[in-house]
Amino acid sequence: MDRPFVADNSRERERLIALVARLTDEELRLSLEMGWTIASAFAHLAFWDRRAWELMRKWEESGVAESPVDVDITNEALLPLCLAIPPRVAMDLAIAAAEAIDHELEQAPPKLIADITALGGKFRLWRSEHRRRHLDQIEARLRSK
Repeated sequence: MDRPFVADNSRERERLIALVARLTDEELRLSLEMGWTIASAFAHLAFWDRRAWELMRKWEESGVAESPVDVDITNEALLPLCLAIPPRVAMDLAIAAAEAIDHELEQAPPKLIADITALGGKFRLWRSEHRRRHLDQIEARLRSK
């Protein structure tokens, strides 16, 4: 089965790793919108990639099914937790979660990928889209400092 999402996920994961390697502690504390900081955005990325990884494991055992979540409420609830995570820990968590889900997607059986695809919504396989959106936001903020 063709897996075009693998290259995109890898590219954005490598972009994440490169960005993390060059950030200073001061830059990690820079504010983004709605109370988020650059560091907390990394914790946010870690959560959503980790959730995707957990879903993959569940789906491998019990079959693919919808798993609805209210994204806005979840993000609001996550904000204080993400802000409480030490910045460098948040970065490490983001990288580890991205590596875990990307590996899981690369190794998943073709039937599992087909079943996930049938659910619709690119975000389940193209983890790169979520990463790209936040990495673009972070890089724009760094340019404006």
